[in-house]
Amino acid sequence: GDLLPADGILIQGNDLKIDESSLTGESDHVRKAVDKDPMLLSGTHVMEGSGKMVVTAVGVNSQTGIIFTLLGAGGEEEEKKEKKGG
Repeated sequence: GDLLPADGILIQGNDLKIDESSLTGESDHVRKAVDKDPMLLSGTHVMEGSGKMVVTAVGVNSQTGIIFTLLGAGGEEEEKKEKKGG
């Protein structure tokens, strides 16, 4: 499946199923539709169907970017604690 490069809202879809396991850990594919669960997240994969979306966030402002930023900030905090303790 194609990797979604940005967050967005589905505006047109045809039997769209997304693999969100990279963000949620859930292995089941999630069905997306304009009227039900239209949010598409960067870093997820399209497994079936097709669609069009309006991009709402890219890079560090996307959900994946926010997660990576938080993980990076947590790693820096750990490094500072280790330096002070040693």
